[in-house]
Amino acid sequence: MMAPFDKASFTRTKRGLYQHILIATDGSELATKGVEHGLALAEALIANVTVLRVLEPEAREIGDEALAGEPENAFTRRDPQVDDTMGKQFAWIEQEAVERGIHVELLREIDDVPAKAVLKAAKLTGCDLIVMASHGRQDPHRLTLNRQTDEVIAYTNVPVLVVQ
Repeated sequence: MMAPFDKASFTRTKRGLYQHILIATDGSELATKGVEHGLALAEALIANVTVLRVLEPEAREIGDEALAGEPENAFTRRDPQVDDTMGKQFAWIEQEAVERGIHVELLREIDDVPAKAVLKAAKLTGCDLIVMASHGRQDPHRLTLNRQTDEVIAYTNVPVLVVQ
């Protein structure tokens, strides 16, 4: 007689196809859906997760204050604001990961080209799947994703899961 299938012991001994998922987010409502989808997938596959939030530099704000003779104020004021914003955005992700039993690493990167930061993080973390959210636009000739997602897909050899 065959023993009953024990999914818990099977999945703990046999890791899924993807073992490290990079989830890219910009903090938007749509990106939140991508994060939720990526975490659910990681739970099912028992995969590790790195969540990357890419912020664009605020060079104009810093430049204006530097011209006013207060360059230190621009940097010291910005860092706590960024830390506070990132802490709030990452708090729910950390909580969700804990509830799902997922190991998650949270990264932030400042880059004026988010796709470049995603590609760099994918390489540095050794992920084997990238999850991104994108608005799909139906075109008679092709499905157009947003520019950053298009660039990631074009320049990586890592599979990309696009959540719409």
